[in-house]
Amino acid sequence: MMQRKSRFLGVAAFATVLLVGGVLAYRAISSRVNLVGILARGELAQIKLPDGFGIGIFAEGLDRPRFIRFGPEGKLYVAERGADRIVVLEDKDGDGRSDAQFVFADNVPNPHSLVFHEGAWYVGVPSGVIRLTDRDGDGQADERVALIDDFPTSGHNTRTVEFLDDGRMVISVGSSCNACEEQDARRAAVLIYDNAAAEGEKLLATGLRNAVGLTVHPGTGELWATNNGRDLMGDDLPPDTILLVREGADYGWPSCHSGQILDPDYGYEGACDNVEKPIADMQAHSAPLGLVFYEGDAFPEPYRDDLFIAFHGSWNRSVPTGYKVVRLPFEGSEPGSEVVDFATGWLEEDLETVTGRPVGLAVGPDGALYVSDDSGGFIYRIAYVGGDD
Repeated sequence: MMQRKSRFLGVAAFATVLLVGGVLAYRAISSRVNLVGILARGELAQIKLPDGFGIGIFAEGLDRPRFIRFGPEGKLYVAERGADRIVVLEDKDGDGRSDAQFVFADNVPNPHSLVFHEGAWYVGVPSGVIRLTDRDGDGQADERVALIDDFPTSGHNTRTVEFLDDGRMVISVGSSCNACEEQDARRAAVLIYDNAAAEGEKLLATGLRNAVGLTVHPGTGELWATNNGRDLMGDDLPPDTILLVREGADYGWPSCHSGQILDPDYGYEGACDNVEKPIADMQAHSAPLGLVFYEGDAFPEPYRDDLFIAFHGSWNRSVPTGYKVVRLPFEGSEPGSEVVDFATGWLEEDLETVTGRPVGLAVGPDGALYVSDDSGGFIYRIAYVGGDD
């Protein structure tokens, strides 16, 4: 009897320790994280827009669509990451909704980004870049070449590929960690190559924890990027940033953030000296991903030339943030200092419900802004329909 009682007390004590430990762990975690993004319902969102703008569904039923680009023939190409393929969407009757979909290339591992350059599509995958070419013009890639296949794939493994106006190819490679000293110099950096054949690899810029979005300014040819700041420094630090990527520049990670904030683990006196500062700071943990300059003429004048950015949304924040599309106003080629909301509503007003997660942006031949949602599997189309400018 005494042995049974002893075992019972032992089990009870162990259970109590687990319970107390679980409560303490929950309190510690819940003060830093939220699960609304992970639990996103993937439903049709009720989006709020400025007066005169309207939104509709261009396509649905996609599997984790990431970045999107329009091809030279006016069709929308989608990196459908969940299906390991590149799909093409077409609006044949011009009613603002896709009425034709076909596969351009399948068996493409976890595609994230894509760009058309001199007759071929270049696709960013975790291990590097694949070139896809439709030689016979039948709408399907019949030639594929792995230009780069040796990138490390741990940690941040989305790869964004872009081309500068001079024909050089650039690729962003995120860090392997939240904060650490990388062993591979290609991590937390933007790489540059002499040409589209991926020859002459060099570091273009360093100290970029995860520069997921890259785009080229249509007037100046300058390379712009979104950068996701580190986690576990609180709800509001460090800010996520928009950067002008300058050749040879160091943006500070892991020791310095946003050009002026010392890292609590890797910071040291002088760490922020000679660090390139961002063009604009944004709310921490917004997770800015895709970005695009508005080159169309269908939006009212105040929106033209502006930089639009998709916020994928937070997890490392006690109160959720993000889940929207914002814009950085420009006057010609000169940016403003703060972003402003453009399309909101994927995070509902109760701050407990997320219906979608914006990822990629593209301006269509019709002047509309297209937005991919990798949680809901939607492509949204935002158009100006009239009203107060």
